Amino acid sequence: MRSLILGGEGMLGRALVEEARRRGFAALALSRSVADITDPDCLSHWVESWRPALVVNCAAYTQVDACEEKRDHAFAVNGAAVAHVAAAARRVDARLLQVSTDYVFDGTASEPYTEEAATAPISVYGESKLAGEALALAYEGALVVRASWLFGPGGPNFAATILRLIDRGDAQLRVVDDQVGSPTYTPFLAAALLDLAAVGATGLVHYRNREPVSWHGFASEIARRVAPQLEVAPVATSEFPRPAPRPAFSVLDVGRCERLLGRPVARWRDGLDDYLTRLDRSTDG
Repeated sequence: MRSLILGGEGMLGRALVEEARRRGFAALALSRSVADITDPDCLSHWVESWRPALVVNCAAYTQVDACEEKRDHAFAVNGAAVAHVAAAARRVDARLLQVSTDYVFDGTASEPYTEEAATAPISVYGESKLAGEALALAYEGALVVRASWLFGPGGPNFAATILRLIDRGDAQLRVVDDQVGSPTYTPFLAAALLDLAAVGATGLVHYRNREPVSWHGFASEIARRVAPQLEVAPVATSEFPRPAPRPAFSVLDVGRCERLLGRPVARWRDGLDDYLTRLDRSTDG
């Protein structure tokens, strides 16, 4: 499936390129400097030159706290620009796959959020991504995949931050324990995205890895593998005030995804093993 990947130098974009090429697909990954999704003429140039069957939009303004101050920019990139991406896909009759986020929910639920659950973002980032969803879904046959807590090679993420703090040699890490979600390994997500596109999935689909965990639980699992002597202390979100509020519970229900793919979602612990193995290889080589 000939693919054009916008935001192609980000963590998920890199994973998509790797997975597409592993499957023998032609994939062109474009960075923001080459293909700014807020520039419709630029997008038209690339789709007409490459003529993809699938356009995957991984490009986003993901600095959650900065979005609070840069609201207009957040909505320009995460919202309005999605209409430009959809229009570009339409020029060559390509399918559109838009990547979204668990931050479209307010985090007050006690059960995993289904695709039909009411959205109520509590941050500008979540609001802007929800606006982008609506613009993507206005394109016939579009697929919008919400994912959560991404980590993997090739970009900043929570796991990389914890590893950096461990390397710094602190005797204790203090990590929030009252936010619960599901880490999602980008190579696993990339495979799921291409599989969902291959089976013709449309509309909203949720993807995350299992099982749900708090940030503290995730950090503790990382430490158990690389620094078992390190104390990881649980703390409340209130001890780390941030400009943008975070959902306290953002676990996505993946029943529809599993039915479409005919398999259960992967375990994030398996993703963590692969991530650490890749880091070891890059250090050795």
